[in-house]
Amino acid sequence: MLTREELPDCPVATTVRLIGNKWKLLIIRNLVFNGKQRFTDFLRTIPAISKKVLTDNLRALEEDGLLERNVFAEVPPRVEYTLTPLGASLRPILDAMSDWGTEYKSSV
Repeated sequence: MLTREELPDCPVATTVRLIGNKWKLLIIRNLVFNGKQRFTDFLRTIPAISKKVLTDNLRALEEDGLLERNVFAEVPPRVEYTLTPLGASLRPILDAMSDWGTEYKSSV
């Protein structure tokens, strides 16, 4: 997790720093709108993302406290990703982006 000193002064820049790449947004979108996800769920629903990029972004979101990784002691092992309460607080942002995108698409 970033320290307060590492975060930008601007709150918008802080948000962009945490969720500002397209992969992180799509990962969060999946979790906000579909609930818990497994690694293969992300691969199936996020076109063109590689396993390495997915892994790197999942780790970054976990380090930033936005999602948690739950490993179940089964054979084969099962791993599920869910939003933390902090990550779930992004829902209004994703809802607004979805509404805006829908309106934009209907206007062009």
